[in-house]
Amino acid sequence: MKVYAISDLHLCISGAKPMEIFGNGWANYQEKIKEDWNKKVTDDDVVLVAGDISWAMKLDEAQKDLEYFEQLKGKKIFIKGNHDYWWQSISNVRKNIPINCFALQNDAIKIGNYIFCGTRGWIVPEKKGLSLEDEKIYKRELIRLEMALMYAKRLQENNEIIICMVHFPPVNSLKERNEVVELLKKYNVDICVYGHIHSNVGKYKLYEELYGIKFYLTSCDLLGNKLVEIK
Repeated sequence: MKVYAISDLHLCISGAKPMEIFGNGWANYQEKIKEDWNKKVTDDDVVLVAGDISWAMKLDEAQKDLEYFEQLKGKKIFIKGNHDYWWQSISNVRKNIPINCFALQNDAIKIGNYIFCGTRGWIVPEKKGLSLEDEKIYKRELIRLEMALMYAKRLQENNEIIICMVHFPPVNSLKERNEVVELLKKYNVDICVYGHIHSNVGKYKLYEELYGIKFYLTSCDLLGNKLVEIK
């Protein structure tokens, strides 16, 4: 079993909000992703989708976008991104996603020798700090992250590898150790997958190892609309 990842597909099959307006890198991107995905992935593999799945505002409006994943091989694991407004009730999401798709929200799932956990996350503090509203959301998301990590540890019986998914970058642009990193370390997370970052990459890298954790940035436009394999 192999594990791959991608994020920030921003699907809009209806065409109401085409991503092509953001540059040539988005031209025909859905077909490019599908072609690469089905070339690499077998039905025994897992693909992590780290948020910003659909532009839809409501769950029924997201159905065509979710059906896109029916054309793709493997087991797909989703977390919510900041633009996934259609993702409200986790129970309704789980009822409406296609077969072989799994939605995580502050919890975890074990497949083979891996445990996958996740939550959306939020903006982490930079030197200037956060606004009062962002600070409030960030603290709440730390609680949700720990819930997901605790769930993962409960599932861990034979030293399975824990892969944590968050949508927002888990470290700031200076790569400073923060409360998110402390939680990942506390629960012995091996790998963290995230998205959210697009053209203004700045000091973020597609792959780097920090504080003993492997970090993968998986925004589809940065990956050339190809899956990255998680080693």
